[in-house]
Amino acid sequence: MRTLTLPRLLLIVALSLSLPAVRPPAAAASAHVPDTRRLAGFFDTAVPAALEAHHVPGAVVSVVGAGKTLFSKGYGLADRENGTPFDPGTSLVRIASITKLFTWTAVMQQVQRGRLDLHADVNRYLTSFRVPATYPRPITLAQLMDHTAGFEDSAIGVGARTKADVPPLDRYLAERMPARIRPPGEVSAYSNHGAALAGHIVSQVSGKPYDRYVQDHILDPLGMRHSTASEPVPAHLAAGQARSYDHEDGTYRRKPFVFDTLPPDGSISATADDMARFMIAHLENGPPVLDEPTTRLMHRRSFAADPRIDGYAHGFKEQTVNGHRVIMHDGSWEGFQSALLLVPGAGIGLFVSTNGTGGVDAVSELVPAFFDRFLPGDRAAPSAPPGRTAAPVAGFYRPARTVESTIEKVLTLTGSSRLRITDGGRLAFKGMTWSPLAPGLYQQDGGSQRLAFVTNDAGVTYAATDGPAYELIPWWETPPANLVVVLVFAVTALTAVLGLPSAAALRRLRGRPAAAPRAWRAARLLAGLAGITGLVFVVVFALMLTGETSILYGVPVSLRILLLLPPLFLALTVAAIATTVIAWRHRPVGVLARAHQVTLLAGMSALVWFCLYWNLLGWRFG
Repeated sequence: MRTLTLPRLLLIVALSLSLPAVRPPAAAASAHVPDTRRLAGFFDTAVPAALEAHHVPGAVVSVVGAGKTLFSKGYGLADRENGTPFDPGTSLVRIASITKLFTWTAVMQQVQRGRLDLHADVNRYLTSFRVPATYPRPITLAQLMDHTAGFEDSAIGVGARTKADVPPLDRYLAERMPARIRPPGEVSAYSNHGAALAGHIVSQVSGKPYDRYVQDHILDPLGMRHSTASEPVPAHLAAGQARSYDHEDGTYRRKPFVFDTLPPDGSISATADDMARFMIAHLENGPPVLDEPTTRLMHRRSFAADPRIDGYAHGFKEQTVNGHRVIMHDGSWEGFQSALLLVPGAGIGLFVSTNGTGGVDAVSELVPAFFDRFLPGDRAAPSAPPGRTAAPVAGFYRPARTVESTIEKVLTLTGSSRLRITDGGRLAFKGMTWSPLAPGLYQQDGGSQRLAFVTNDAGVTYAATDGPAYELIPWWETPPANLVVVLVFAVTALTAVLGLPSAAALRRLRGRPAAAPRAWRAARLLAGLAGITGLVFVVVFALMLTGETSILYGVPVSLRILLLLPPLFLALTVAAIATTVIAWRHRPVGVLARAHQVTLLAGMSALVWFCLYWNLLGWRFG
């Protein structure tokens, strides 16, 4: 749901093919359908090995083909405390962001019924609030599905401990409307809020709450009797609910059930057998949830930053694996790691879910191994004409999925990566090297990912990969520049905190009275207090930033208390500047003392800029 797993899974992909989503002839599809015995042999070996290697309690798998379930099986434990084994028919896993595929299917149902237009302004369907008109072009449902609406994506308060802590969806969407930080249709930047907004629109036009709509129009028609979009899981299904775990220092720790404050982005719990029914419906062109033309439309590519790399197909993420066009989604939520992959050209679908935080590595190994065994082929894909191709630009790039309006903006400093252009035109980026394939297009050395440079109308450069896209940032947002800012402050502040008391003590030892006027001594004292306050804030905030401070349930009290320091630091700095100006003309103050005070105040001003720029003043929590 928060989909930190997607970039990891995309290590297995190659170039995306923009092929029409039409069902292949039966003979062609059946040629790819694996034998049940071979599937069992593969998974019975690969899954236990992956679970053991990555300390995951259990997993569940289902594979479909030729319009039926070919294989489904559970491995390991769904509940360690009670010793409950995983069962593909009764063990419910939290599929997290794979829920979005149900949301997008619901949107397409309403498009099929004529109640929604994929390319109309979403404000047409909203009654209690509006999406702000930040840019001339409005946001459309199609852009919500492709994650190209241009929203920032905040993680503050996306989870809740109890059902009572989950506000009504319309109220949450209105009160937590994210800033629009780029024009719509420009680049994909994953947005949980955008998916929830689409789910709310379905509720608006259908007159049903999201979970009730999904139950009535998708789960029940497909016979998904052990699945639900409600939180908590209804009582009649609760006994089958799998638990998730973290593994640390040889010990498994059970993760709590976390309620999703944006249900259409990740609230569904389902069994592997039920997910097989969902996959079959899509691979069989829709019935009974969609008609064939609508299903074909949904599976057709709807966005790519460059036609030569992977894009989106109305909410499905495109991949090319071993030359096969794959449409997929993954999900990650509080210990559950899941992936759903459909291969329309072969009529095959794979669902896998694990219940441990190490599952992202397990799934990242299982998926490519499955394709290598049952859908081998060429890793390369046919070339396509370039789109908005741009020349490569060296510098620091942040994920396009980012935040600008809240305190989370500061995560740019830990999340951005440097891109270098080496001899021969190769790139070094994200711990990998990339070789040129065509103008503006690069291939990962030893891998299948591709990267294309694109530039928008305002001249902003993006490095768009088969997975996430990254935005070139100006020099003043780069980690080295901000490290210099903080170091300038820290060094000058330390001279005040450590140097001034030493100078006073030295004067007393020499028997010399303090010669400086009272106003000057006050200016020096205020500067010293500001330095102490700023140093405490920088050190503690750096520890929080690099530690395990969680904002899942909102901003923790410890961080709220810490953020009292920047306003205090600002007040002391302003007071120090004011008293320095007042005391400046006093003759007994020497040139060196004046120079030091100016240097000290410049360092203080540098930290003031840092706090203002990174939203650390004013409790900017969204």
